Amino acid sequence: MTKDIVVIAHNIRSLWNIGAFFRSADAFGVAHIHLTGYTAAPPRKEISKTALGAESTISWSQEKDVFQVIERRKKEGYCIVSLELAQGSSPLMDFRTEKPVCLILGHEILGVPSELMALSDHTVYIPMLGAKNSLNVSVAAGIALYQIRCCC
Repeated sequence: MTKDIVVIAHNIRSLWNIGAFFRSADAFGVAHIHLTGYTAAPPRKEISKTALGAESTISWSQEKDVFQVIERRKKEGYCIVSLELAQGSSPLMDFRTEKPVCLILGHEILGVPSELMALSDHTVYIPMLGAKNSLNVSVAAGIALYQIRCCC
């Protein structure tokens, strides 16, 4: 695992989704999770229930200003990638980069805000074959992390 990956979890409402982010981050070797906006942070029993201890093994920080986090990661050479179905977004499986990746995950209903997508180098989406056009954000995060870790 040579590609450095960090995650920005912005304005996530569900504590169980946050816990699932930690589990997926552990599985795919994420270096750090930035919990931004009103995303809650450990210790919380709901987070721990789904994280199963990963909240203790993954580096994380709680930061209110997501714009500062993005600016810092850009200066460090990260490719900023929003996971969002939006105009101009590309299929996740077509995404490639040699740079380290900073993956932005957004609100369960509202998604990644347009002002964050505007700061991103890429916006990607997971193509859907069924009647629904989205997945739970923690499920989508796991798919995206697998694709970034293993395929790009």
